[in-house]
Amino acid sequence: MLLLARMVKTLASVVAGVIVVGILLHVFGANSHNEIVRFVYDLDRPLVSPFQSLFNLHSAKLQIVLNWGIAAAVYAMVGTLIARLLAGVALTGYRRPIL
Repeated sequence: MLLLARMVKTLASVVAGVIVVGILLHVFGANSHNEIVRFVYDLDRPLVSPFQSLFNLHSAKLQIVLNWGIAAAVYAMVGTLIARLLAGVALTGYRRPIL
């Protein structure tokens, strides 16, 4: 169970990290025709789609920073919560031997 908790935490961190990289690429005006940039955007698109129109702002960059940033935070927090629950279940039956 502890291994599963670590895997969940790692996956959530990677997802949040990919979203943050997408935010940075967009804010700094990366060339969307570049294959690496396109790859990151293609990874981000399904992850941030539930958060895409959470806030509608006048500035497109600020809107992406806010909406995608919330998405990254939610993925990180949910992953941490699930990992803690799994670790708690794994350690519930653990008892230290008395020496």
